[in-house]
Amino acid sequence: MPERDNQPGPEATVDGIRNAFEQDIARFTNLESRTTTAQETEKELQELKDLRIKYLGKKAELTRLGKTIGRMDPKSRREFAMGLQTTEKDISRRIADQQALREVIISRSRIEREAIDVTMPGRRPRAGHMHPITLMRQRIEDIFVSLGYAVEDDREIETDFYNFDALNIPEGHPARDPQDTFYTTEGFALRSQTSTVQIHAMQRRGAPVRMIAPGRVFRRDTPDPTHNPMFFQVEGLCVDRGITMAHLKGTLQEFVHRLFGPETKTRFRPSYFPFTEPSAEVDYSCFNCGGTGCRICKWCGWIELGGSGMVHPNVLRAAGVDAEQFTGFAFGLGIDRTCAKIYELDDIRLLFENDVRFLEQFR
Repeated sequence: MPERDNQPGPEATVDGIRNAFEQDIARFTNLESRTTTAQETEKELQELKDLRIKYLGKKAELTRLGKTIGRMDPKSRREFAMGLQTTEKDISRRIADQQALREVIISRSRIEREAIDVTMPGRRPRAGHMHPITLMRQRIEDIFVSLGYAVEDDREIETDFYNFDALNIPEGHPARDPQDTFYTTEGFALRSQTSTVQIHAMQRRGAPVRMIAPGRVFRRDTPDPTHNPMFFQVEGLCVDRGITMAHLKGTLQEFVHRLFGPETKTRFRPSYFPFTEPSAEVDYSCFNCGGTGCRICKWCGWIELGGSGMVHPNVLRAAGVDAEQFTGFAFGLGIDRTCAKIYELDDIRLLFENDVRFLEQFR
């Protein structure tokens, strides 16, 4: 019994915790007299949070002592509980005071760092501008809209029916080979021409129809100065009663006149496309030399515009149009290639590299 009387009681343990806290909190006092950076202050703020857990957390010594109150002698229980409560409140208050000081310092530092001097002259933002391909696309669209054509657009992932079957491209055709077409899943592929939009338009609107379909297309081409696996083209379609090859020639002649000038000439060379019959490649006289020969036209006087021809009856039937009542013509040209010719670009890849120094030339 005498030995147990000599052991320190709970009060002595609370005093020990208080003394230990005084030593821990001492290094956080007198903040105003010290020079600290915002980073150091944030670190001290985190250390104060850790200090609160150490003395007031669920596993802290004060919490453990609080759980022993119910087993204490009733005569000393009240006094001990009040002392324990006072100690907890004092520790909590002093830690909160130090945290508040640091939060004020961090807030002031953030305000100073993010402050805007409204008396300083403003910076004029750099004005954006259209990409050269977009500028060319808009020029082409404006020309055909003025000729009475509608502008159509549709999905870029198509089924084999719209990408091949409806365009009279049979099974086994080289265009359907995976080495030439980007297949996504079985029966679906990235469209290899915007002719797919023409099928959708005829199914939806029927005939007669006059439309162009500008947009992105995808083919498995190796990038070089004249090829890209993703490029832009515009397809045109006119279907009505009595449409002939003469209407096709007149339309494309008017188009190149408005795009390159009234002196520009066109010529048609026989060719073959599965979706047109008869088919023709279209050239126009060089807009730079007028046909005498220069670097842009490779000294031949002519520049290739694209493919064209009379819509194959099988294509009309696939789109639900009566091929006995209606005929039509179609054509297609590369927007980026036309853009490269007009702006005298030696490498078509420049249009897709997003080099701001290059693009700033086309404001």
